[in-house]
Amino acid sequence: MAMFNWRPVYDIEQETERLRIESLESEKRLLESKKQMLESEKRLKLLQESNARIARFEQELFSSSNPAPSTGDSSPT
Repeated sequence: MAMFNWRPVYDIEQETERLRIESLESEKRLLESKKQMLESEKRLKLLQESNARIARFEQELFSSSNPAPSTGDSSPT
């Protein structure tokens, strides 16, 4: 009796719906990954800009400072 109720079209419809849902979930994960990548790229850019500013400040600091006086430990003989 169960064989008379079997409908191949129903199985195909169910599989199609399952695949559609999986596709939507996959697309959602892909969009989330892209969003995270863009956020990471923004943070990286900010870090690079901060590092460049720090490097400029260090260069200005060290180029304008006077050399440290010798302690006499490395005097030539």
